[in-house]
Amino acid sequence: MSSSPRDIGVTLVQEWNDGRVRAVQDYLAGEEPLQIRVGKHPLSVTMRTPGHDTELAAGFLFTEGIIQRREQIVSIGHAGDCKPTERGNIIQVELTDDVVLDFESTQRNFFASSSCGICGKASIESVRARGIRAPNPHFRVDAEAFCRIPEALRSAQQIFGRTGGLHAAGLFDASGKLLAEREDIGRHNAVDKIIGWALRENRVPLSESVLMVSGRGGFEIIQKAATAGLPLVASVSACSSLAVQFAREVGMTLVGFLRGRRFVVYSGGERLGLAINSAPLSNEL
Repeated sequence: MSSSPRDIGVTLVQEWNDGRVRAVQDYLAGEEPLQIRVGKHPLSVTMRTPGHDTELAAGFLFTEGIIQRREQIVSIGHAGDCKPTERGNIIQVELTDDVVLDFESTQRNFFASSSCGICGKASIESVRARGIRAPNPHFRVDAEAFCRIPEALRSAQQIFGRTGGLHAAGLFDASGKLLAEREDIGRHNAVDKIIGWALRENRVPLSESVLMVSGRGGFEIIQKAATAGLPLVASVSACSSLAVQFAREVGMTLVGFLRGRRFVVYSGGERLGLAINSAPLSNEL
């Protein structure tokens, strides 16, 4: 009989500390494959930290452009018709008839490593061509409240506090209040969990919210955020060249190195009260 997937594992390790060795119990971040199945067809396999799996699947379907609204999901949940070893690792989704999937050309039955959410795409251009709308241009956040966001996110990371091995995504309002937080071994999965939660709570588009992510701000994060209508995305580390270019193209505020009382604005500084440059930065990086 198999046990359910766990978000935290426990193991015995050897610790070397200043020349002394001892055996200690260590906590590990859970990592297991999750298959998303639409009808009878496997659509995607991603490595994730178990927990909030239906939110992850819903967010994935939305941010990848497979569905455009929550009403297109008829049902979603863990599959019951699977092997004991697969129990808890397959999400079964039924969609409305107006969602037409050509599985020969759009099937995403691939292994996505936990560090790469864009693996398997035919091209980045196909993501740009989905007609993503510009986010709310009137959204504003006070810089002082903005600087408090990283600590609020870090304080909410319960699994990270025990394992030190997970990424996090947090959703905040304009005052810096935490609305939702999700953790995962993959930063893109954490974002999909957040957006999936918002989709199921009928909060999309997230036109009055801030997304904060741990780690770097990569293109796949910005693409998913733009799909959900987020006007401001921040990360504790650097942002990639393609992420910056895409954020500028869609009119999103993108911030990196948000730590303490310092941050770097790559685009859309007006939402944080920064003067708009008279000479806009080029998208050519």
